[in-house]
Amino acid sequence: MQSHPPTPANRRTRTVATLALALTLVGGAGAIAPTAHAAAGHERGPNPTSAALEASRGPFSVSSTTVSSLSASGFGGGTIYYPNDTGQGTFGGVIVAPGFTASRSTMAWLAERLASHGFVVFNIDTITRSDQPDSRGRQLLAAADHLAEESSPAVRSRLDAGRIGVMGHSMGGGGTLAAAESRPSLQAAVPLTPWHTDKSWGSVQVPTMIIGAENDSVAPVSSHAEPFYNSLSSAQEKAYLELNGASHFAPNSSNSTLAKYSIAWMKRFVDDDLRYDQFLCPAPGRSTRIEEYRSSCPH
Repeated sequence: MQSHPPTPANRRTRTVATLALALTLVGGAGAIAPTAHAAAGHERGPNPTSAALEASRGPFSVSSTTVSSLSASGFGGGTIYYPNDTGQGTFGGVIVAPGFTASRSTMAWLAERLASHGFVVFNIDTITRSDQPDSRGRQLLAAADHLAEESSPAVRSRLDAGRIGVMGHSMGGGGTLAAAESRPSLQAAVPLTPWHTDKSWGSVQVPTMIIGAENDSVAPVSSHAEPFYNSLSSAQEKAYLELNGASHFAPNSSNSTLAKYSIAWMKRFVDDDLRYDQFLCPAPGRSTRIEEYRSSCPH
């Protein structure tokens, strides 16, 4: 059976305690150097910069292995990307689901990029390409269980199964919300231009960043991403990023803005890495790439 991570309340207590210690140090010894919180969370890799997050690859070299649909239970198989590094401890995991009618190839660019920043990433296929959002949510969780319990020794030796995030595009984004709702022990969720007939997600407790697209005609933000975000009344933290001038299919090809903020969100909440607060709070302003950003700001 998969071991379950600390409860949201325990995780929140740990974060508050860490910040309280930092404040004590500030009060007693003046400004803290950027590396002074190195003991917080599960820091992996060098100190982050915007340029590094927007680059096509992160600091870790990556290998991959394929899971056949024949050996998958409850999902359609997929590709696992994982850091080659074995000297920095284990890595958190991220499960990625594609959109309606799409295969995992549409999310491969982002899955590999996430892995290169220090995650074990399982980019999955769904059982059929027409599977609906709630089914995709169940498949994300089945893939998370497979990753923890049945993946290869090389993968399992690198994975901290207590730190898992979920992410998906379109109906996979709707599935991401469904997965977060049904498994509150997940550490983070990032629905990408999400689609779902259910507009209310008030029971989701998982820290959730919703990424919408200004010109999305398939899942318009006014009837999908925005009401989803507004309904997240129980989420520990939440954010809404709207990509300026982008379409529903923005997540299917390399997008430095989408990658930057989704990676920062996963690093902050899957890894509890406080170095990534700087990219999330204060919230980035409107720009040629960002139409709108709303956030509870990590605390």
